[in-house]
Amino acid sequence: MPFLVDDKTLLVTGGLGFIGTAVTRYLFRQTGAKIVNLDCETYAANPLALEEVPRSPRYVFEKVDICDRPAVRRVFETHRPDAVLHLAAESHVDRSIDSPAAFIQTNINGTYVLLEEATRYWRERLNGDEAAFRFHHVSTDEIFGSLRLGDDAVAETTAYDPRSPYSASKAASDHLVNAWHHTYGLPVVTSNCSNNYGPWQFPEKLIPLMITNAVTGQKLPVYGKGENIRDWLYVDDHAAALCIVLGRGEIGRSYNIGGNSERTNHSIVLAICSILDDLKPLTDGGKYENAIEFVADRPGHDFRYAIDARRIEAELDWTPSVTFESGLRKTVEWYLQNERWWQQVRGTSYAGERLGLRDAMQ
Repeated sequence: MPFLVDDKTLLVTGGLGFIGTAVTRYLFRQTGAKIVNLDCETYAANPLALEEVPRSPRYVFEKVDICDRPAVRRVFETHRPDAVLHLAAESHVDRSIDSPAAFIQTNINGTYVLLEEATRYWRERLNGDEAAFRFHHVSTDEIFGSLRLGDDAVAETTAYDPRSPYSASKAASDHLVNAWHHTYGLPVVTSNCSNNYGPWQFPEKLIPLMITNAVTGQKLPVYGKGENIRDWLYVDDHAAALCIVLGRGEIGRSYNIGGNSERTNHSIVLAICSILDDLKPLTDGGKYENAIEFVADRPGHDFRYAIDARRIEAELDWTPSVTFESGLRKTVEWYLQNERWWQQVRGTSYAGERLGLRDAMQ
């Protein structure tokens, strides 16, 4: 039975993150749902991406860490959500290599706390009615591990094989969600997405890092020979897919969400340079690609990710609406038009420490 989100109260965890703000904007524009945004405002939180939303009575912000059980319980009791869209996570692979503890704490322990409180609330306040509640866990394709050229894309039934502290922590959270469904009956759906890109992405990720480095005259650092492959998904397409999975996905089922856009790192950086050559030519007549610099590969760098998204296409009638070429151009245009925002982000002590040193690609 479809779970109609239009008149529901939705608790969005990590709602100030890159994907979380896109989901919140989508819900605000396309539905009549009330949105409770739960976020602890880490370095990557971006309230500016929700400028159109907070003035609405349909939007409430709660500054809460998902590991804080009493605070999470208070949010459930105060706002009485009909569904949870769980996006809160540490997601940066390089950071997980340098400092894995935060990933264990947020991605595993935080998901455990959220599952416990959601289950308690669902049983006590909603009488365990399966039709009255949904818990949508948002995960990543990285839990499936690395593919070789010629390997089939990963399906929902592919065995997990995480290779980094980040992907291992997300795999653990997936297993917890599945266990809470099978053991306690919590009505859950899970989605695993490919690499997202688009406006408002924090400039530690590959595409915004290359754009902002190029515009500011810096080197464009690419790991190894730039041969690593990812599937790319425009963030607004992902937001729409998440709402479809929440509303129409089968309880207990998982759905892969991909962009059907496998690209090598090097080809992506070359495409960004070509767009910039067109939109913002260098005054000396040079080419942006001359700033590409191949750097030492990161430890355990997975070679290829590829998503088989036929289940969501067949069962929920969703396909990406944005091609990679058009989405990348829109993204470059957005960063050129919003330099004040990303210059401010890059000016932080964090940015001075990390940005430009690695290509930081998931």
